Amino acid sequence: MFLKVHELAFLFGLLGNIVSFGVFLSPVPTFYGIYKKKTSKGFQSIPYICALASATLLLYYGIMKTHAYLIISINTFGCFIEISYLFLYIIYAPREAKIFTLKLIVICNIGGLGLLILLVNLLVPKQHRVSTVGWVCAAYSLAVFASPLSVMRKVIKTKSVEYMPFLLSLSLTLNAVMWFFYGLLIKDKFIAMPNILGFLFGVAQMILYMMYQGSTKTDLPTENQLANKTDVNEVPIVAVELPDVRSDNVEGSARPMK
Repeated sequence: MFLKVHELAFLFGLLGNIVSFGVFLSPVPTFYGIYKKKTSKGFQSIPYICALASATLLLYYGIMKTHAYLIISINTFGCFIEISYLFLYIIYAPREAKIFTLKLIVICNIGGLGLLILLVNLLVPKQHRVSTVGWVCAAYSLAVFASPLSVMRKVIKTKSVEYMPFLLSLSLTLNAVMWFFYGLLIKDKFIAMPNILGFLFGVAQMILYMMYQGSTKTDLPTENQLANKTDVNEVPIVAVELPDVRSDNVEGSARPMK
């Protein structure tokens, strides 16, 4: 009641920076484990490439937009931390994973951003450049916020919440709330609009967590398990003939049989 609109906007933006800072740091235990084991085998680099693309897009948008210091600050840190994760991943990744990750970085992060900057500066009139980049950021953010659908589907099928940590879901929901109100108060639809979807998906994840947190885990069969499933009638069995203490055959014998 006692704060002005721009003061409230700064408050929500500051809180958004704090929550986003925590979200960016959430993979630290994963990468500490990679460092200790000296291998990133079993982990995927795609989530960190997508996070880096999101941070670079929003950083570019914040630089083009006037007085967007809170957007610039958190996304500068986001770019730095995601590059650090990818650097560590590449050091300890198998050769094929290294090549795949480097190709994605060149295509998505360097090529994609470079092409966007080039097209915006060559084809879009100066007065429409901020809104054009804003729409690109909003569309990309919507796609990122929709990504937990696969995890939610897995939770429903397995009836297990081990794939969806509650604290991460809560953090992402709070993050969406802070940035929605920040965007609303500064009248920036490109910031506010995607976070509506982020909030809804965050709430849905927490509801799923409450529903299945006490359920018994049901493992889904992997592709290898399905491929290696063998008909028991086709398994050769070796029958062992036990020795008869009343005869001279004290060692026993083995003969194959179906």
